Amino acid sequence: MKITTAVPGDLDQLLAFRVEAASWIRELGSDQWSRPYPADRLLATIEAGTVFMLRDGSQTAGTITLTPEAEEGLWAPEELRETSFFVNKLTVSRDYAGKDLGGRLLDWAGDRAYRSAAKWLRLDAWTSNIALQRYYLDHGFEHVRTVREGGAINGGPRVSGWLAQRPASLSSHGFEDQTPSPQPFEH
Repeated sequence: MKITTAVPGDLDQLLAFRVEAASWIRELGSDQWSRPYPADRLLATIEAGTVFMLRDGSQTAGTITLTPEAEEGLWAPEELRETSFFVNKLTVSRDYAGKDLGGRLLDWAGDRAYRSAAKWLRLDAWTSNIALQRYYLDHGFEHVRTVREGGAINGGPRVSGWLAQRPASLSSHGFEDQTPSPQPFEH
């Protein structure tokens, strides 16, 4: 399998992944991703070069978004002074479930963060999705804290405020990385 940078032509596939994941998560009893993701926002992240696709021949097995910018209001100013990459929208096709591709994508992200001279690989997860939180803990992340206030709508409750991190590190994720080499953080 290979990892490539997403292109605008991947937009429909990414939106379909989101719908598939939301349906599966709903069956597990979570309301995560129950609202459609705006296509224009997703296209902007593709065009920014922060969305990556895991491809198995002509099939897309998964996706991950990896950015050096944190979502506003989650991480403390002193934490933001530490070089970090932030994982978003990690999704694996249900056709590839049970193969730990998500864990390997996290390893790839940690490797990319490390090669960019970042200290941390960080993420925020759905506050009420205990199974997802356990997944991240099982993949080496440590819970930092849960931010419950300051959501995007009128400062109300935050639905994705469970914060976790793990050190960025080299990894043998086993994918053929066809993405441009990561740029080092400027210190």
